Parts: sequence; structure tokens; C-alpha cells
Amino acid sequence: MPILIAAVGILAAVFFFLIHARRTAEMAGELADMANDVRLAARRFGFRRNSSLHPVEAIDDPDLAIAAMAIAFQELDGLPTQDQRDRLHVQLRKTLSMDAETAEEAIVLSRWLVAQCGGADPALSRIGRKLFKLAGTETLQPLLSVIRGSLDADADLTVRQKEALGDIQRVFKL
Repeated sequence: MPILIAAVGILAAVFFFLIHARRTAEMAGELADMANDVRLAARRFGFRRNSSLHPVEAIDDPDLAIAAMAIAFQELDGLPTQDQRDRLHVQLRKTLSMDAETAEEAIVLSRWLVAQCGGADPALSRIGRKLFKLAGTETLQPLLSVIRGSLDADADLTVRQKEALGDIQRVFKL
């Protein structure tokens, strides 16, 4: 009887480790897919990584900078909801005249850029300065349209978001 219990225990342990290994392999595959998504999005926007420059300094498309600013603004108070991400996608398509695939790739690359900046607060200031250098004050209106359109209509701005809008105005010298 003890041998039978030990055999069942060994089978259960093997089954547990097989399931665990399968989940680990699936997660590794998902991470590889995410890295590939960022790589493909970067290629589409002509983004070239230079090891001597911060990734934000390599941005040469104002639309990508606007998308990154909107992502950072949404992430000020935690990760955005699926509804907020969908609204951002719609706003990028409507305001910046992007097609669905370009908007999705801009969002993927923007999330990576925000992560490279070390969070939403530093990303807003760094990407904001880059956006101002790229296109001046004429990009402020599309930026604010994308940000406003991607927020919850019934929710008020948080304190951090209000401060961020003030920082954006300072960057654009208003």
C-alpha cells in the first residue's frame, strides 16, 4: 500500500511539473512575441536605435511622440483599462489620420518608449521636449485632442494628470 501511495504521489508531482513547465514555455513565447511586436513597430516607424542616445532622442515622427505622450498620460495613475486603450486607439486614428495597424504599432512602440524612460512622469517631460523640438507648438492641439479623447468622459482628472498638463504647457512654453 505505501508503494502505491508513493507511486501516485510521484505521478502527481510529475504532472504538476509538466504543467508548470508548459506554462513557463507559453510565457516565454509571449515575451518573444512582445519583443517581436516592438521590433516590427520600430521598423515601421523607421526607428533606429543608437546605443549612444536615449531611445526618445531617436524619435523623428511627431505622431509617434504624440502617441507616447498619450500613453504616458494614461499611465500616470496606473495601467490604463482596456476601454481607455481602445479610446486611445480610436483617437490616434481619428486625430492623427492613422490606419488601424499603424495606430496599434504606435501604441506598442510608445509603451516601450515610456518604459525606457523609467515611468510615466519622466516620459512626459522627455518626450514632450522631443515633440516640441520636432514640430513646435503646432503639435500641442493634436496632442491635447488625443489625450482628452482617450480619457473617461465621466471621470475627473487626477492631481497627477492636472500637474502633467501644467508640465506639458511649460514644455510648450505657454
